[in-house]
Amino acid sequence: MNKPSTLRRILTTDIPVVFIIMLAMGPFVWMILTSLTPTAQLSATGVSLSPAGWSMDNYIRLLEQTSFLGNMLDSLIIAAGTVVLGLAVSVTAAYALSRFRFPGRQLVMLQFLLVNMFPIVLLILPLFILMRKIGLLDTHLAMILANSTVAIPFAVWMLRSYIGAIPRSLDEAAMIDGCSRLHALRRVVLPLAMPGIISTGIYIFITAWNEYLYALTLGGRNVRPVTVAIQTLIGEYQIEWGLLAAGGVVGALPATLLFLLVQRRLIGGLTQGAVKG
Repeated sequence: MNKPSTLRRILTTDIPVVFIIMLAMGPFVWMILTSLTPTAQLSATGVSLSPAGWSMDNYIRLLEQTSFLGNMLDSLIIAAGTVVLGLAVSVTAAYALSRFRFPGRQLVMLQFLLVNMFPIVLLILPLFILMRKIGLLDTHLAMILANSTVAIPFAVWMLRSYIGAIPRSLDEAAMIDGCSRLHALRRVVLPLAMPGIISTGIYIFITAWNEYLYALTLGGRNVRPVTVAIQTLIGEYQIEWGLLAAGGVVGALPATLLFLLVQRRLIGGLTQGAVKG
């Protein structure tokens, strides 16, 4: 087969890829430039494209004049709590579904799948009524439980694939040597499934960090995650675009850095989990 010419490759591959990348990255670059442009200049001449007109004024005002750092702490508590609760339930559920055969097993897996098919907006009102009755509104626990309703079904499906790929003979050998079922899970299965557990936990963390509808409905004055805090920067009569853009950049920074640090493990783990269902 003849190799395509350089000109053809540029026209059919390189230029379309560059265009798609620019289209995807353009809004983020524009948001960063907006956050670096002082408010007065932003209102007068628009976004500054030259480093000479950049300033950290919007970031300083965001951190000094608002409670954004406290909001980021709320988001961190909620995201970390969702990871802990989601993995604790999902690992044990995935182990049971992959190792045991019992009546209704397929029905349980189908229910986990059906939960992910419902839009989050349909679950807000029942969760709001439930949390109000048990007195958990405007607490971290309320949003951890709400985020777990979305995180656990996905995590169970993912981890079932990982654990199902581990030979049962390893569990049986450990139990023959004197381990109980739980000890075999902790000493044999969990270390082998750790790449899948880490990648699933990272996905849960990023999803919980970026969640908005539950945070808006179940939060309040005491608990206000980053996603809701950014929305409150929009005033009634005017919008300070520089301050709003700075909030968006700072709010997206933790999840972005986490993804960049572990992207190989995350992508590799997700593809490994899809090998065997």
